Amino acid sequence: MSRPVLIYRLVVLALAAFYFADRFRVEDFGNMAEFGWQFRYLTIWGLTGSLVAAALMLVPAFGRPGPRAEVFVSVVAVVNMIVVVSYWRLYFTDPTLVMGDKQIVAYREYYLHLLGPLLQWIDVLWIKRAFRRPLRVALWLGVLVLAYVVWAEGVVHPLNAEPVGSVTSGLPYPFLNDMVLSERAVFYGVTFVSGLVFLLLLWAVQMGLNRLRRA
Repeated sequence: MSRPVLIYRLVVLALAAFYFADRFRVEDFGNMAEFGWQFRYLTIWGLTGSLVAAALMLVPAFGRPGPRAEVFVSVVAVVNMIVVVSYWRLYFTDPTLVMGDKQIVAYREYYLHLLGPLLQWIDVLWIKRAFRRPLRVALWLGVLVLAYVVWAEGVVHPLNAEPVGSVTSGLPYPFLNDMVLSERAVFYGVTFVSGLVFLLLLWAVQMGLNRLRRA
């Protein structure tokens, strides 16, 4: 591992660790009205994955190009893209769809929904060169999306009274509470399909970067 790569990965890990800890700092763990706390949100699932990926990248056996950890870090990259695209699409439509009545905290939101994922993509695509097994990534992406849906619908939803929507309450994101179950099922399915599209996009970028290196 070269010195520039080492420095880059240390910075990525330090930032991920800071924002992961920051989420614990701002959560009220004594408030059982918000069961699941920051882990209600797919954004924090992505941040957690990015933190683990950043730590793995500092282990030479995992950080160099090759099969070790490549599926895991690739899945995290796709999840981060789902988070970024979904967040900004909803935010520019209506900030209350994702923020509710909360005010945006710039240093946190821009890292979680832009800078952090971008730093992870750079490592995965340019340094690690991990996107080589798209079918395995698609499989584990499906497992992760299903796990999040079960978590959100089966645990977070019944144990929380807020946010309150026009149809139901307790689902992590305000807009989900304005949908009936069938509409949410369609939304989850579309989200997974969009993840497959992002997977193909990242895989294509990887192939292009690989050709650029050989040129």
